[in-house]
Amino acid sequence: MKIQIGDTVEAIDDAISGTVTKIDGKNVFIEDEDGFEFQFEATELMLKQSKADIETAIYNTDLESVKREKEDKKRRSIPKVNPKERQAPKFVVDLHIHHLTDSTRGMTNFDMLNLQLDTARGQLEFAIRQRIPKVVFIHGVGEGVLRQELETLFGRYNNVEHYDADYKTYGLGATEVRIFQNVEA
Repeated sequence: MKIQIGDTVEAIDDAISGTVTKIDGKNVFIEDEDGFEFQFEATELMLKQSKADIETAIYNTDLESVKREKEDKKRRSIPKVNPKERQAPKFVVDLHIHHLTDSTRGMTNFDMLNLQLDTARGQLEFAIRQRIPKVVFIHGVGEGVLRQELETLFGRYNNVEHYDADYKTYGLGATEVRIFQNVEA
């Protein structure tokens, strides 16, 4: 709809309405009922509808066609992913001994530690081969022996950076490893 001189218009963002008195390019001049003149851009105004026009539009509308139109255009809901979850590592290795073996009977502390380190080394090399960018190793809090040995193990790789994992998710007993893929040996 094009606005013309003599049309009754109202501002979109203001509570101002009046009659168009002059149009100068994009600028439209209106005079309100108190005689004040206002200047707006044409995009800031809309034609004022009379009450009879609004009632005709409401009562002469086929409601069933409007309902069908609305039903056809429903969007699929996409599950919202938290930005922190999007960056979260997908590969988690739990090094607690009860997850690695059925029974620790007959195993010394040295044997258990070596089993945990061998598992960590194997999973880390698997992640490097599969180009997995982040791995979380859950080692528990304990006395910190396994954690120190893991730091020594990770230090042997030049394409690996390790740091404490997210406290909210894993607590104190986890280390996150970031693997850089294009580092020369």
